Amino acid sequence: MPTMTRPRPTVLRPRRIPLPAGPAAPAQARRQVQAAISAWDLPVDPDVAVLLTSELVTNAVRQQAGQPILLTITGTGGQLRVDVHDTSRARPVPADAPADAEAGRGLMLVARLSAAWGYHQTPAGKAVYFTLAAQAAPGDGDGDGEHPSPQGDRTWAR
Repeated sequence: MPTMTRPRPTVLRPRRIPLPAGPAAPAQARRQVQAAISAWDLPVDPDVAVLLTSELVTNAVRQQAGQPILLTITGTGGQLRVDVHDTSRARPVPADAPADAEAGRGLMLVARLSAAWGYHQTPAGKAVYFTLAAQAAPGDGDGDGEHPSPQGDRTWAR
């Protein structure tokens, strides 16, 4: 009799992690996202996930007045979604920073590397999020060795 494996749940239980609004928050957030990707065996690029998480958390730390930041990590159908909640109501706007700028390029990276990103107002402020789509497995595609980026159209939620 063939052995059946249990299917992976469509939506994995979100992880909600409060982070202190300080210089250690981005590193803590990166570790949490890496752990979730590993635990859930999500087929997303972990390097991109931690980079984008770090950018959003760094922005939130700059917006906070000492209040904790809430990091929410969700896995859905092979996708990763990361939301970073802060108390600011200011709309996130990508800066048109030069490539060699030391700051101001975070949201440009998020827009370029994510499958989707945006923000929504919350009772306490706002949440900025990104999603990463599942990576193509080796051998997927048209056989020419070229694989399109798993990151598709960008969205801006209002």
